[in-house]
Amino acid sequence: MSDLTRLQDILAASPIGVVLPAIAQLDLPHWWLAGGAVRNTVWRASFGETCSLVINDFDVAFFDLDGDREQELKAKTTLTQQFPDSLFDVKNQASFARWRKGRRPYHSTEDGVADWLHTATAVGVRLDRSGQWQFFTPYGLTDLWQGLVRPTPAHLHNPDAERKAASFLERCSQLQLAEPDS
Repeated sequence: MSDLTRLQDILAASPIGVVLPAIAQLDLPHWWLAGGAVRNTVWRASFGETCSLVINDFDVAFFDLDGDREQELKAKTTLTQQFPDSLFDVKNQASFARWRKGRRPYHSTEDGVADWLHTATAVGVRLDRSGQWQFFTPYGLTDLWQGLVRPTPAHLHNPDAERKAASFLERCSQLQLAEPDS
């Protein structure tokens, strides 16, 4: 079984498999579901119940140069109405730098997701218009499968990445910090 087939099987059998079609229905431009929902679902499936990382929210990233915060809020409201027991974080990567001080502008959704703190967090999934699964894995899937917590290149010495990594290790003892040069 290929890594992408395995990933799809795990995600389809989780709450992501239920939420993903609803996100696709929003028809946000160039969207991906990425972040902790994907990462934690895989780690929980890989390491079992002793790994207490769960889906805290669904991070939906999209890219629309003409979009505004209202677009984000409308999408979040629609999803929250459909799934009232879930939290959604919907962010236009085109405007991210305007309201998040110190961040560089992104040129695509993929540019934004690749800049997230950890390689295992920068994994995106979406459904295309025909319902086929698509994946964005700028750093591959090895760290995700092996439970390695590695900062992305832009966050090698970022205290936020280090704090977040420590919190992952506290809640999932099977995880490991990647060696700095590996």
